[in-house]
Amino acid sequence: MLRGFSAELRRLLMLLALGLIAGLWFGHMGWALFLASSIYVVYTLRQIYCFNRWLLSNSDLPPPEANRFWGEVYDRIYHMQRRQEKEKASLEAVISRVQETTSALRDGVIILDRRGYLDWWNPAAQRLLGFRLSDQGKSIINFVRHPRFVSYFDEGQYGEPVEIPSPRFNSKQLQFQITRFGNAERLVVVRDVTQLHKLEQMRQDFVANVSHELRTPLTVLTGYLETLSDSPNLGPQWQKALTQMEQQARRMAMLVNDLLALSKLETAEAGYNQKPVPLEPLLRSIHTEAQALSGELGHHITLECEAGVELLGSEKELHSAFSNLVTNAIKYTPPGGKIALKAKRHRQEVHISVQDNGPGFESKHIPYLTQRFYRVEASRNSSTGGAGLGLAIVKHVLLRHEGELQIRSEVGKGSEFTCVFNQTVDQKLTQRSLYNNDSSV
Repeated sequence: MLRGFSAELRRLLMLLALGLIAGLWFGHMGWALFLASSIYVVYTLRQIYCFNRWLLSNSDLPPPEANRFWGEVYDRIYHMQRRQEKEKASLEAVISRVQETTSALRDGVIILDRRGYLDWWNPAAQRLLGFRLSDQGKSIINFVRHPRFVSYFDEGQYGEPVEIPSPRFNSKQLQFQITRFGNAERLVVVRDVTQLHKLEQMRQDFVANVSHELRTPLTVLTGYLETLSDSPNLGPQWQKALTQMEQQARRMAMLVNDLLALSKLETAEAGYNQKPVPLEPLLRSIHTEAQALSGELGHHITLECEAGVELLGSEKELHSAFSNLVTNAIKYTPPGGKIALKAKRHRQEVHISVQDNGPGFESKHIPYLTQRFYRVEASRNSSTGGAGLGLAIVKHVLLRHEGELQIRSEVGKGSEFTCVFNQTVDQKLTQRSLYNNDSSV
């Protein structure tokens, strides 16, 4: 390009030099220089005209013939166009490949712009949600209006998916997972989980029905065992057998009760009819029950509750969760050990913790403790009568109250289980009031 520019500059200087010589020869310096300049301007305008016509042409014609500066300009732009065409073809191939791949997926894929409006979707999303070409540029909320999805979409916490009934088919259950990308755009993956939902429902119904049906025969067995234990006609050789049968019957009854409680938590919908629950009287009741349960074990159980702390929820469910934590602490803390039950505000959160100085456990067990029937050590659970459902119940209660369970433990020093609720009663009531106002509008 520099060589072409130098040649063009030499051309201009040559014309001016010829004009100067002609002016000196004929005695009209000004007209000679004007004529030389005009010749160069006309030449340049002609090159610009040809250049513009070539750029505006839709054909793939090669550039016009030119030399020096303009020839280099044509060549550079021509090669740039060819390179851009290759890059465009490559990008179109990638886009076509991505579209073919997403078209083959059974899961729906939706791309939303930064405002949450529909930008693109694959055939599976069109089949699941009923999109049409004319729907491009519309908000996804127009098509998925379930309150759980609206709250999930607006809050922007996309760590976990949300499941809702299909807005198009009453018999289907859909799972939505949102991921942010690019310039505040969002990728929505829609999955039909109807079959998984049915299997889970069957499992829950089976557990609930079997647990319910077991209560009557267990009650009959326990009654007969108590009657036989009180009978004076039985010899001492039967006492040990009857005692063991009574213990196992009671253990089975506790397991059935826990299964029924867990099944109810899984199947019942967490509604908006929850009420403010003062924590101080609730925890005092649990503290009294814990002292009675400890009995001859002589645990030192303390209670510290900040005045005026409340939670919005079901008092019965919250009692079950906190009571399970205290019961576990009593089971696994040696006689005479210390157990502390505390409730306090921490910024905008409410913390309820149960701390003990029992044997503790390794941190590798923490991710699995809330799973059903998980046991840190089989011998510990068999000796205490635990079935591994207490922490599963705690987890489901906290999920229904928008809380989480934090666990810390150290072998030989004890454990601490903390229930963290992210919003106070006033905040939740305000949030629900705003939601109801929006719904009415």
